[in-house]
Amino acid sequence: MPQHLEWAPRETAAAAHPWSSFDDEFDIVVVGAGGGGLPSALFARWLGNSVALVEKAGSVGGTARKAAFWYWVPNNRPMREAGLVDDKDDCLRYMARLARPERYNPDAAMLGLEAWEYRAFEAIYESASPAAELLHERGALRYRHCADVTDYWAELPENKAPRGRVLVPADASESMSDGGEMAVASMHAAALRDGIDVFTGVRVQRVVRNDGSAVIGVQGTRANGEVVTLRARKAVIFATGGFTHDAELRANFLHAPFVGGCAARSNEGDFVRMASAVGAQLRNMNYAWMCPVALERAAAGGDDFTGTFSVGGDSMLWVNKSGHRVVNEKLAYNEIAQKFFEWDSQRAEYPNFVLLAIWDQRSQDGSASTEYGRLIRPSGNNQEFELRGDTLDELAEAIGRRMQQYTHMTGHARLASDFAANLHASITRFNRFAREGKDHEFQRGERLVERMFNGPTGEPLSNANPTMHPLADTGPYYAALVAGGTLDTKGGPLANRDGQVLNDIGEPIAGLYGVGNCIASPSARAYWAGGGTLGPIIAFAYRAAQAAHAEPVRSTADATELAG
Repeated sequence: MPQHLEWAPRETAAAAHPWSSFDDEFDIVVVGAGGGGLPSALFARWLGNSVALVEKAGSVGGTARKAAFWYWVPNNRPMREAGLVDDKDDCLRYMARLARPERYNPDAAMLGLEAWEYRAFEAIYESASPAAELLHERGALRYRHCADVTDYWAELPENKAPRGRVLVPADASESMSDGGEMAVASMHAAALRDGIDVFTGVRVQRVVRNDGSAVIGVQGTRANGEVVTLRARKAVIFATGGFTHDAELRANFLHAPFVGGCAARSNEGDFVRMASAVGAQLRNMNYAWMCPVALERAAAGGDDFTGTFSVGGDSMLWVNKSGHRVVNEKLAYNEIAQKFFEWDSQRAEYPNFVLLAIWDQRSQDGSASTEYGRLIRPSGNNQEFELRGDTLDELAEAIGRRMQQYTHMTGHARLASDFAANLHASITRFNRFAREGKDHEFQRGERLVERMFNGPTGEPLSNANPTMHPLADTGPYYAALVAGGTLDTKGGPLANRDGQVLNDIGEPIAGLYGVGNCIASPSARAYWAGGGTLGPIIAFAYRAAQAAHAEPVRSTADATELAG
């Protein structure tokens, strides 16, 4: 990917010369001003520390600005006040069951998990609610409770509290899709109000260590080449996001060939390299927060691009390049994304690498929306990426031509010669299920989360599954190309329950902390609920700030700048 011109290019990881002077100094330096960095800086400041918040991009917010900013907070205060029981042991079983299903043992002391994972889950349960309350009480992130919002796996027997764990910014719209803008603006205003120094347009390139190998600061560069060196008397907290937009890291670590991602363009895995240079161990580098993406929008890039977090439409289905329906289109986004990467060992290919969303005029009229990255958009908003045909055969021809434009991204995927015939058959079968109100192939609409994310629709059939409606017998028909992408990645340096980054033998690297998607997530393959990223991030921001606050003031004697 071409270098983004907004910030300085990445520099070498080689060790640099001894360093003895700083441009400024603070108790705590926080790197990254998104959903992890903003609360980390606020929590650290409220403990009485002087704080610098350093952001690579030209403005604060990162990926969080584009998010709905649901945040998943187990046993939150409104739940407790409403008498909803969210027992710790039950909550941890739900988290463990999804994160590590291959190791999960409900009778084991740590549920079959590694110690760091189990302790991280405990930390989320214990700290997410106090963190959310403090942000709320200080006016930095006031919330409202979504009592009826369900977890993504509400039906699992391990989930004893399937509703009520989600909070959203208080000023978010009724649909809750615009929370990121509200949250970032509110936390940024609180940071300025409370005396946090905010540096934008500074790409941190390396940490600075003293002769005892403790991290005592950072050095960064601006796009014009200016060097900025900041001392951290106590600690540095990194919250720089994952490596979605670093092609080299994606290719070498992710388990599947994602076509792109909707994280902020600044998420280039900077902390993976910086922490590795000072001896950190890496974990979970093969995992990502996954979602479907509109293939053409991913190819076009743009900072406003987001994944498809809610598949709208009822007279709508998805088929693969052979014209076969292969998935429940209403699955939660992390789960539906798994389908793109199923490997056909007979044909040595990914048969579902590109799926085609197909819908009719009814869904175009009744389900069009720009919220949650939906594929069915108002006509004037989607013409560049939308395919149209007056008949299904015309639509198939248009899809085939468009697919040929993206063979360089899709392993040379092309439509099968019998695509049109199979598409007709798939729609006939889908329509029969829709009239019955029962999806006999993929059980669409049978789970709570699928109905929650159904989106706007036209008038349903009287006895219908509300997520399904027959496609019309006559056109026009519409289509979009869909592929697998990331919200962001989950892997990075291993940190303990207080955010301390650990070296190769599991000891904390003095003065170095990580929060959010720049470090290894204990969630592994799980996506527990809406806000399953941001709720835990806020919990760890709270804990990391407290631990960093307790660090001693360190000497700068014989400080050495180590690239990373």
